[in-house]
Amino acid sequence: MTKQPDKQAQNTSVATKSQWQLIRSRFMRHKLAVISFFFLQVLYLVAVFAEFISPYSPSQQEIERSYCPPQIPRLNLKNGLYVYSMQIVIDPVTFRKTYNENKNQIIKFSFFAHGPKYKMFGLFKSDRHLFGINNNENIRFYLLGADKYGRDILSRIIYGARISLSVGIISIIITFALGITIGGISGYASGKIDNFIQRSIEIINSVPKFPLWLAFSAVLPDDWSSLKIYFCITLLLSLLGWTGLARVVRGKIMSLREEDYAVAAYLLGASRGRIIFKHLLPGFTSHIIVSLTMTVPWMILGETSLSFLGLGLRPPIVSWGVMLGDCMNMTTVANYPWLLLPVVFIIFTVLCFNFIGDGLRDASDPYSI
Repeated sequence: MTKQPDKQAQNTSVATKSQWQLIRSRFMRHKLAVISFFFLQVLYLVAVFAEFISPYSPSQQEIERSYCPPQIPRLNLKNGLYVYSMQIVIDPVTFRKTYNENKNQIIKFSFFAHGPKYKMFGLFKSDRHLFGINNNENIRFYLLGADKYGRDILSRIIYGARISLSVGIISIIITFALGITIGGISGYASGKIDNFIQRSIEIINSVPKFPLWLAFSAVLPDDWSSLKIYFCITLLLSLLGWTGLARVVRGKIMSLREEDYAVAAYLLGASRGRIIFKHLLPGFTSHIIVSLTMTVPWMILGETSLSFLGLGLRPPIVSWGVMLGDCMNMTTVANYPWLLLPVVFIIFTVLCFNFIGDGLRDASDPYSI
């Protein structure tokens, strides 16, 4: 007897909710998508505050510690959080350098420690780091190992997140503008304009991407600054990625343009632009968000692939793809597998975006309960 009123009250509360409130409540029931959203927030916060969170500068070298293996952090009541120092051993015959843990010497960590100086956002000078060794530049630690120049891989991954993650977001903004505008015009205008736009999209999609990247890399001047190269790579990914969204928007516009409210707006003298952006697009905004969310991983993987092949971002820029350029030699990877750690972050980020896209797709389904 008590279940029927509860069910009726639940149906009444659902009926009074707006579209976005319904999508939000459905999304919150998708636990994997919610967890992925939380982890992505953490990743982007780490990227924003990279100077504070990373223990070292990404370009800070110590050649003597090249290819230092990861130092496993330990915790006990006596020493707190610490790692064992690494002792270099050189084979007298082969001159091969190896590292052994020196358990007689420990390196203690301090939170909010004083370390290398930096400028937060290029404005505020500070030397505080989330964790590190207080005012001791002679002792270094490598939680995720070091590369061939003795640079801390953890710090480079943190700084690389700023580039790799921002490329996806900035590319999506440009893709959104192009896809919505061109797709909306194509779907509403129809006729010759629609035919011209669709044939142009087919031509763009038919161009092989890899030769195009090769040609683009050859055109870029070698003396260009890192900022110009970053902007060009972002623009290239956007110009190649807007066609899918444009076709989604076109199909939705074509299905909605004959609805009564769209016809009424036209008869009242509303311009085509106002009808498209004011009346038609809000009807499927959730579908656009889902499409964009599923496109971000493609942008991140595109930048990673270009930089890995040497066709995109180049040193001294630090991105996950640039870091993977050290893994071109399989012998190096076999001897120093920690150089592949950026792949873990790339896979994790792409999976998070995919799970969020799945959650948004299910939440925007009007037939879901």
